[in-house]
This record gives sequence, C-alpha cells and structure tokens, in this order.
Amino acid sequence: MIKLVDIQDRRFPLTTGAGSDAVHKDPIYSYAVTRLIDEKGRVGTGLAFTIGAGNELVCRAAAFYAERLKGIPIEDIMANFGQLFNKLSNEQQFRWLGPHKGVVHLALASVTNACFDLWAKTRGLPLWKLLIDLSAEEIVNTLDLSYLEDELSRKEAIALLRSNMETRNDRLGILKQGYAGYDTSVGWFNYSDDQVRQNCIRAIEQGFTAMKLKVGSEDPSRDIRRAHIVREVAGDQAKVMLDANQQWTLPQALLICQELKTMNPYWVEEPTHPDDVLGHKTLADVIAPIKVAMGEHVPNRIVFKNYLQLGAAGFVQVDAVRVGGVSEFITISLLCRKYNIPVVPHVGDMGQLHQHLVLFNHINMGHEALFLEHIPHLKSYFLHPVSIEDGVYRTPMEVGSSCDLL
Repeated sequence: MIKLVDIQDRRFPLTTGAGSDAVHKDPIYSYAVTRLIDEKGRVGTGLAFTIGAGNELVCRAAAFYAERLKGIPIEDIMANFGQLFNKLSNEQQFRWLGPHKGVVHLALASVTNACFDLWAKTRGLPLWKLLIDLSAEEIVNTLDLSYLEDELSRKEAIALLRSNMETRNDRLGILKQGYAGYDTSVGWFNYSDDQVRQNCIRAIEQGFTAMKLKVGSEDPSRDIRRAHIVREVAGDQAKVMLDANQQWTLPQALLICQELKTMNPYWVEEPTHPDDVLGHKTLADVIAPIKVAMGEHVPNRIVFKNYLQLGAAGFVQVDAVRVGGVSEFITISLLCRKYNIPVVPHVGDMGQLHQHLVLFNHINMGHEALFLEHIPHLKSYFLHPVSIEDGVYRTPMEVGSSCDLL
C-alpha cells in the first residue's frame, strides 16, 4: 500500500534560445513531481509540466490529492481508477478552481501518472506492456467517461477497444522497429535563420524525416522566410510542421496560413487560442487540405470532444502531463479513434511517458503509428532517458513509465 508521499518542485533553466516560441520566449522547463512510495519501497513517479512560475502551486495541489491515497494498495486504486479520478477531479472546493483545468488539473495529472508508474513497477512491467496486456474492461475501468455519454458510453468504449485488439498482433512489429520521432528543436523561435538551417541539416543527418518550426513573428515575412529555409533544406519528401503556439488571432491566422501554404506544411499547430473551437473549425475549412493540429493546451476530454464533434482538428496533440494524466489521455485517444483522427502527442514530459502511450495507442487501439515529438533538452536529468536512433524511438524495456528523475 502507499505509505509515503513526496512532492518535488524541479526546474531546469535552458540554454539561450532553447524552448522558445512566439508566446513563451524565456521558459524554464519545470516538473511538478509526485512520488508515491509503497511499503516495499517502490516509487511511482508522476510528472506535470510547467515553464517556471506557478510550478509551486501545482506541487501544493498535487500534495492535496496524493495524501488521499495513503494506506491504499495500488492494485485497489487501479482496479477502478476511473471512479477515483472522477471523485478527485470533482472534489467540491478544488473543482471550483477549474473545473478540470489549470493548476488543479495539472496536479491531478502528476498524481495520476505516479499511480500508473507504480502500478507498472508493482507488476514488474514497462508501462506499455502493462497497458497492452490489460483487457478492454480493465482499461475502461481506469477511465472517467463522465460528460462523454453522448459520444462514448462504457459499453461503446469496451466494444471499440475489443474490435481493435482483435488485430493487435498485426501491429506488434512496432516494438522491434521502433516508433518514428520528429525533431522540434530545429526551429525554436529565438534561433537565428542560420541556426535553423544548420539544425535542419543536423536533424537529417541524425535520421529525422520530419521536423517543426516555431512561427508567430510580429513580421509574418520572417515566418515565411524561415519556413522556406526548412523546406529547402529538408526537401520535398520531408514532413515540415509549423507551430504558432496560439500567437495569432483568427483573422491573422487566416491571412498568414494562406501565405504559408506555398511551402506545403504537413500541419499548422496551435494557430489561435485553444478555447476557440469554432475559430479552429473556420480555419480548418479555409486552409484544407492542409490540416490543423491542436491540443497542447486543451485541458480535458470534454473540450476535445467538442473539437472532434465539429471536425475542427486534423491531428490531436493531447498531452498526458496537461490533461488529467494517463487515464484521461487514453479516454481522449479512444474518442479520436472513434472519429479516425490521428493522435500525435505533445511531449511536455519530453517523450518519457508518451513513448509508452503511443505504443499502446497503435497496438491496442489501431491508431496509425505516425511519429512522436522529440525534444532532447532534459534527457540528462532522467534515470532512463528516451533512446533515439536514426530518428526512431527505441522501445523502453525498464519497468514503469520512464519518468524517474536523477
């Protein structure tokens, strides 16, 4: 059973320019870390991601949730985790601070992810292996499907999982071949044009066939020029994504995206405010066949449901350290599978946790194995950092979710 709770505020200043985008120009990559320690000394580690100020608030909220797990065996917690998640996320006073978003939901993500890590360690398995071995009913028992009844009932969720699990043996090859990555660090916003060019050359040499550029400059001609630099270096066959990090208003996005179409972006990411579902739908219709990618700052399954219902997203970038953790991530992935929308997670965890989740998405849910974002800046701080070879994530074999920090 869980005997001790340890909450840590971990912050990692970055080198000049790294991690910068049009809105967040001077980030301090930070984790609100939950550590759940059982009677045998096993430690479940969970992360929520922030970029500095306020990380201490998430830690305080995580302590509030984690204390409620003391004295309960992890197997009991996980047997009906969906019910526990619902109870914690609707705690009357903390719910007022959301609901289901912001500091309190980030804190719940940290605690949820620690639970899944401890569960996998208790069973002596990597998290991806634990998840793919669960039955459809056991998976759904970990999910809170409230407010989704109009789209995904418990019965429908089980049926959807079962139907895709019937063919999962056809997709086990991904474990050996690895899951493709894409390089986000080629084009941070504060990098010079020459840095972007050299980073693209380096990424290609490292085996990446997809990369992303940060856009959203005050002068749109800078974005256009830099986008064409990446396309020129990467070539016509590479996938090049553009990420505005919510910088544009809808009128601005409509104008600049038309000009950026000339370099054939694979997607345009976070083009405007994440709460503007109708705005994303308008833009998606105008710039088709180029697709809109979104989800990095979408906080919960209900808002994702609205995006899917309106057809406002071409790629969903749900992040398990932004929504309520692994449980809500799987819920949203199931919704996306119903709508046949690809899930390409944002990796606030730097890919440590998500490398497990994309394997589960592909093997058990039948999601296409596209690629997973790769950001290397915090690799040296992890006990078991992600392994990338020739632009491909190698399957993690250590027990747990790969989130233990040094």
